[in-house]
Amino acid sequence: MVGKTTQELASLRVGDSLPVLVGPLGTPTHIEKYGRVVAVGGGIGVAPLHPIVEGMKAAGNHLTVIAGARTRELVILESEMRALADDYIVVTDDGSYGRKALVTQPLKELCEGPEPPDLVIAIGPPIMMKFCAETTRPYGVRTLVSLNTIMVDGTGMCGGCRVNVGGKTRFVCVDGPEFDGHQVDFDNMIARLGAYRDQEKRARDHACRLQALAEKNPHA
Repeated sequence: MVGKTTQELASLRVGDSLPVLVGPLGTPTHIEKYGRVVAVGGGIGVAPLHPIVEGMKAAGNHLTVIAGARTRELVILESEMRALADDYIVVTDDGSYGRKALVTQPLKELCEGPEPPDLVIAIGPPIMMKFCAETTRPYGVRTLVSLNTIMVDGTGMCGGCRVNVGGKTRFVCVDGPEFDGHQVDFDNMIARLGAYRDQEKRARDHACRLQALAEKNPHA
């Protein structure tokens, strides 16, 4: 939960619904037989990675999945990924499950191995994707990252989701979400993600106060 809206989303229960859901946005993942594909998921980034892994496997690729989480309890979709992957590697920050490592460690080992990947796809926190791209850069391994920037209208007109890719402005909601990780200006993107943090906190705190008042005076 970051701001008022994500707090409201997190409070939804089974059977609740949203009045409007717009999507899909942007361009689809290009699926073909590349050869050896490494899919790296960090935290909940494993969820959007799953259908991509399905597609890449169906296209005949050799799939290695690296799943990272802070702790064992936060590892998701393990059985689903194991069913698709030729090799499944799990790492945790605290070492409570799998290897005690960051996702970049097994990724580096694969790049240095006798059969390096032909393609790497990384989805997760921005800082994780940044260092995945920096890990593969010295080896010249093509690396795609799926960006999740601030979005407002989903049409590219508001400019909220803009990122710098290869020195050019791109809009994640229409041009993305996948870009060449070696071309993305991650530092600029990460800075922009925090642009509204103070406003988000104020809106969330205000909503919490209103909820507390409503619970204290249900008939007011």
